[in-house]
Order: sequence, then C-alpha cells, then structure tokens
Amino acid sequence: MNKDTISKMVFFILALSSISALALITGFIFIQGLPLFFKVGFANIVFGTKWAPSQGSFGIFPMIVGSVCVTLGATLLGVPIGVCCSIFLVEYCPASLSNLFRPAIQLLAGIPSVVYGFWGLLFIVPFIRNNLGGPGLSMLAGSMILGIMILPTIISISEVSLKDLPRQYKEGALALGMTHWQAIYSVLLPAARSGITAAIVLGIGRAIGETMAVIMVLGNAVALPESILDPIRTLTTNIGIEMGYATGDHQQALFATGIVLFVIIMILNSFAQYIARRK
Repeated sequence: MNKDTISKMVFFILALSSISALALITGFIFIQGLPLFFKVGFANIVFGTKWAPSQGSFGIFPMIVGSVCVTLGATLLGVPIGVCCSIFLVEYCPASLSNLFRPAIQLLAGIPSVVYGFWGLLFIVPFIRNNLGGPGLSMLAGSMILGIMILPTIISISEVSLKDLPRQYKEGALALGMTHWQAIYSVLLPAARSGITAAIVLGIGRAIGETMAVIMVLGNAVALPESILDPIRTLTTNIGIEMGYATGDHQQALFATGIVLFVIIMILNSFAQYIARRK
C-alpha cells in the first residue's frame, strides 16, 4: 500500500468522523425532543404562548418571536456597517491602514461572547435605561450586542467577494465615464451579490445561535414583545438558562426547542451555501 492510498484513507476517515459526529448530535437531539412533539402536539409547542413546564405548558412561540426580532435588529445594525466597511477596505483604504484594520476586525471574532455580554451589561444596558427608558435589559440591547458580534463574518466574506472580482469590471465602468462610487454601486456590488448575501445569511445564523452574550442583556422574560425596549427570551437563552435543572418532560421540551432552533439554522446555512455557489 503506497503513501497516496494511505493518505487517502486517513483523510476519508477524518471526513467520515466529522460527518458521524454531526449525525450523532442530530440523532441525539431528535431522539430526546421528538417524543414531546407526539405527546403534546406540534402546534401546542411551536405556536403556544405559555411556557410553564411544571404545569404542562410548553409553548415556545414568544421565544421564536424573540429570536427572530433580536436577529432582525442585529441584521439591521450590522449589515450596513459590515458591507460599508468591506467596501472601504477594498476600494478606499490605504494598504498601511488595511493591514491594521484587518487584524483588528478578526480580533472581534476571537473575543469570548461572555465578554461582549459583560460589556453590554455595564455600558449598553445603563445607556438604554437612562436615555430611552425601560429596564435596559431589552431586545434593543441584545440587537446591539449581536450586531457587533456578526461584523467579522460579514466584513471578511464580503471583502473576499469584492476582492475576487475581475479588475476589468471596475476598469470598464470607469472607462464608460462612471465615477468611482458609481462603479462600486452599479457594477461591483451587483457582481459580488452572491458572496455578500452568503455573508449576511451566515451572520444571521451566527446571531440566532448566540447564547451567552444575550442571556446577560435581554432580560429573559417569556412574553411577546410590544416594543424594542421590552425584555425578551430567545430559543438559545431558554435552553441555556433551564437545562441545568430540567428533568422529565421539561428536559424533553428543551430538546424540542433545540430541534426548532436546529431546523432554523440548517435552513439558513443551506440557503447560504446555495447563494454562495451561484455564479
């Protein structure tokens, strides 16, 4: 058996182990969570509005709404800043500054989420409470924290998408009499649309799956929000808060929550892969 065959087998085993780990995790979550769907009913869990496991109520609809709202808020805050920052790095930033900015942006991805949450608890929450009203622990605070946390993903992927475009696109646009900004807006951004869209979708997946940072700043109230200053609870924070002491149907309900979250994230990641592969 030659070295090429051995190397091929080793890489195949490593790839198979990764797929096997994903399959085991998926199987475990579904085995633990599906029985409650059959026992209580899919509609009662997904569309129920009362979460009281001790009373037999397992409605997670307020948490689904909370996850969607805080993720949407993070997207509205993070996407424009991230895309504009990637345009600046590619088209306007001098090389000396870009060599400084890129490591700083990558460093944002390496900061532990609990540090973001602690910073938000000390600065963002009091700012909202003192200037906008409410308890401070709110959907707005969570959206601001997540908006910052998704910046490295959006900036990095969008920057690569813009840098990989053929030079002829920009040169042709300038030769036709467009200004620099017109060339960026009318030619480069549409050409890099697939990569930028994939960056946005992956950023959304990062936001909707975050737990520790948002536990600290959301307030974790199980109720449908009426404004951005209301405290909310997301699917991830619900699991993180209650898994330590849950038993029986309560524990199965948390695994059922994980199934819903797993399906949402898989749909987002599949959509991102589809967008990234489009020509």
